[in-house]
This record gives sequence, C-alpha cells and structure tokens, in this order.
Amino acid sequence: MVDALKKAPWFPGRKGPVLLVIMDGVGFGKYADGDAVKAAYTPNLDWFLANCPNTKLKAHGVAVGLPSDADMGNSEVGHNAMGAGRVFDQGAKLVSNSIASKKMFADQGWTEVAENVKKNHSTLHFIGLFSDGNVHSHIDHLKAMMEEAAAQGIDKIRVHILLDGRDVGETSALDYVLPFEEFLAGLRQRGCDARIASGGGRMFITMDRYNANWAMVERGWKTHVLGEGRTFPSAQAAIETLRQETHAIDQDLGAFVIADPAGKPVGTIQDGDSVVYFNFRGDRAIEISQAFEGGEEFSRFDRVRVPKVCYAGMMQYDGDLHIPSRYLVSPPAIDRTSGEYLAATGITTFACSETQKYGHVTYFYNGNKSGYIDEKLEKYLEVPSDIVPFEQRPWMKGAEITDALLEAIESGKYRHLRCNFPNGDMVGHTGSFPAVRIGVEAVDLCLGRLKEAIDRVGGVMVITADHGNADDMLEHAKDGSPKMGENGKPKVKTSHSLNPVPCIVYDPQYQGEYKKELKEGLGISSIAATLMNLLGYEAPEDYDSSVLQPNK
Repeated sequence: MVDALKKAPWFPGRKGPVLLVIMDGVGFGKYADGDAVKAAYTPNLDWFLANCPNTKLKAHGVAVGLPSDADMGNSEVGHNAMGAGRVFDQGAKLVSNSIASKKMFADQGWTEVAENVKKNHSTLHFIGLFSDGNVHSHIDHLKAMMEEAAAQGIDKIRVHILLDGRDVGETSALDYVLPFEEFLAGLRQRGCDARIASGGGRMFITMDRYNANWAMVERGWKTHVLGEGRTFPSAQAAIETLRQETHAIDQDLGAFVIADPAGKPVGTIQDGDSVVYFNFRGDRAIEISQAFEGGEEFSRFDRVRVPKVCYAGMMQYDGDLHIPSRYLVSPPAIDRTSGEYLAATGITTFACSETQKYGHVTYFYNGNKSGYIDEKLEKYLEVPSDIVPFEQRPWMKGAEITDALLEAIESGKYRHLRCNFPNGDMVGHTGSFPAVRIGVEAVDLCLGRLKEAIDRVGGVMVITADHGNADDMLEHAKDGSPKMGENGKPKVKTSHSLNPVPCIVYDPQYQGEYKKELKEGLGISSIAATLMNLLGYEAPEDYDSSVLQPNK
C-alpha cells in the first residue's frame, strides 16, 4: 500500500484531464538518411515542437535499467520506467549478473532442470530468440548455460532457434548460426551431443504476444516439440534455401526441422526431457509457456502430444499469473508505481491501446502486474489489432484508439488518460520505409484530433515515446553514411535506435506556473513525476525528477 500524494503548492492542476500519449518507436533521428519521422508529413507534431515546452529524454541503456548505453531501449523497459517513475535493473542485466556470479546455477530452477535430465538420461532443450540483440535474449546467455550443462555431465542438448532479423540485421542469421555450429562442435568433442534441432523466423513461429495470433505458437509447437515440418540437414541449409525461395528477411522465414540422413528429426521433445525458454523478456514468452504448462483445460490449439517435461523460463514472465511456474532468474521487483499512487489519491484513470501494445500501457506500465490496481477508479480498453503484416496497414488502429480516447475525454469521468500508438515501432520493424512514413503520419493525424479535445475540456497533453525506431531505418557507417548491401542498396535497419525521444507538454491554459524551459538530460522515468505535477500533486521524494521547473 502507498499513501495518497500531497498537493503541489505551486501548481493546482487544470480543469480538464492530463493525457499521456506514447508514440511508440518515435525518436529524434541522428541521420537524415533513413529517418522516417523526419521524412513524414507531420504538421501537428511540428507545431507542438515549435510552440510548446519540450525536451529530449533518454530511452535506452542505463537510463531504463539495461546493462550499458550500447543497449537499445525497448517497449517493455520503457513502459516500466515511465510507470514506475524510477529505474530498475532489467532482464538482460539481471540474467548477466546471475550467470557471472554463478547464482543461476545454484538456484532451484536450474537445479531442477539439470537434475531431471541426469535422472532420466534425457535431453536438455533450449528454445529462444537466437541473436545478441539483448532485447528479448542474448546468445551469450544460451552458450553459458550450455557450457554449464556440459560441465555438469549433461550429455545431450538440443537447441531450437528463433531467427531474429528485427533487433539485429534483417539478414544476419548466418552470422550467428555459423560460429554457433563451431561452438557446438567443441561441445561434441567434449562428449556432449549438442545440436540445433529446429527453427524459424520469430514472426512466423512461437513468439506471438497478447494472444494476437496463436497460430504462430501452434506452428512453433509442431516444429519444436513434434518435429513436424520441412526437414533440412542443417540450419545453414534451411536458412539459405528458404531465403532463396521466399526472399524473406530472417524474422519472416518459415519453420524448419533438422533431420538425420535417414530423415528422422534430431530433436523432438519427449517425456522426461527438460526445456528452457531462454528469452528473458516476457511478452513473447508467455504463450509458449502456457502451451507447455497448460493442463487438459488448455484449448488454444490441439497440441496432439504433450510431453511430460521439466519446463523453465529464463525469468517469470507474469508474476500475477505465475507463468511459468519455474524460472531461472527472478524478475525485477518493481514497487510503488505511479498507478498505485494515483489510485491511492483517488485519481480516475483510462488506459488504451490496440492489442500489440495494450499490455504495455497496463501490465508493464503497472510494474509487471496483471489486472486493475483499483477497478473502481480505472478503465482499461483493448482495441483488437489486425492480423496482417504491419506494412500492409501501417495506420494500424490509430483512429480507433483516438475514437476511444475522445469518448473517454468528453465523458468527464477521468482525470488521467494514457495511450500507446504502436505504429512507429511495429511498422518500423518491417523495414519498409514508405510504410513507416505512413504510420508516423497516421499518428500525427491522431495528435491533431486529441489536441482539439484537450482544448475543449481545458486539459493537458504530454507527448513522448518509449524508445526510437522509425527515426533510424538504415544502418550507418561511422562517418554517418548509409552502409550498402550486396545489392548496391542501403542496408535496412529493423531494430530500435539509441536516439532520444521527445517530451512535449501541451498546456493551453498555461499561466506561468512553471518555466517554459523543461529540464534536460533526464530519462523517460521522469514522465511519472511530470504527470503527477500536472495533476496538481508532488511526486514521491525518491521518484526521478519531473521535467517541470516551478516558477516559485
């Protein structure tokens, strides 16, 4: 429980509500080439930047709890920081520290996984995103666990690889597979039969989120567990063949199963095996975990055969629902979120996004907690996302999200509203520059509609982002020039950027209570205190500073 917030003596708040707009994946680009935000027609965003108090916020690296400033921010840690008002060490850092200290291998989760395999003389399986993107997973974590397993006498390991091409280069899969095959050969020389067993693109199998497309998880289950699907002699052969046939980038490559010369899959998952899902980030790990742990009541798809395994996630992906029941590293313990303080103060709240980011403005914003903080004071609304490639409908559900916000604003029921427009991020990951530009323009139209509503009710709107993406759609050399691919065209970048993001305060009833110059050098964790101030309250003393400077 937290105490109610104290009134701010320097700012009484406004007649209308305070609206937080999160433009997912929209940052300030460093280079003109590849900056879809700058290339887009954004008269509303341009007006806000030219006429309203604004500053740049850090949204990556240590500013959001990641190991170093070389690490891109992401939506999960970004919403954690904005909602918590403080920075907590996040998954990548927690896992790296646990491995380095050997704590992971002494804790109950790993011990049960390893002992199960040794007791049954069975196979240890690893499933997860296969790259060093450090957003969902890191290949070094996988290799460290395999090394430890071999050292503990486990003699059979199978790896099911989910190709990235989203947080790393779009066609970089072999840059990871080929060195990894050498690593596996080294383990085999030491007596551990370690092999890649199956794989496929992360946006085709296994890694669905928010129940948007369970068919992805079903394809993953058939591939990893049942060994059903097109077979290849090696992961390299699979990737090269599928790439030549489909011209798809890594994240969209089809599923494949590795088979021996007789055509038998080398790594189906059987009774008595152990399975580790080595992603540390939760959103794209929950559904496959439910498939492994769900009993007879599981009805999302026909699993055909459900092996009795010892299953563990790298972390617990949902602490409220206890998914999964076994995990290797404890997640960050985020407490005293801004949502808890607002509820304790009696502030009514409305949160809305479409399926792709609904969990971000609710679960992640509330410190990785499911459900309402106070159902009497809060209303959460999910707008169902389209199940189509994002580049085909780059406007996504911006209009519908805005419609819902306008209705909530006009109702007068809510003192605080927040939303997420996913376009800059979700379309940004496709690598389609024209589509991303349209996606950004669609969000800009929404900003214009929301501005009119805020004007009518005498409210305040804060515009920000959780990380960059659409602002950096090409890979660049050290001199700033675009890197060129083998086809003579600039290399497309589908991952997040390291760029800062905007923080704009639109306050049409401004009367000089705070300086128009906002604080500089802060991170997006400052959003929580800023919103509290604009609602007329002081933030808790240990919250990261608001961007506002009182005119005392």
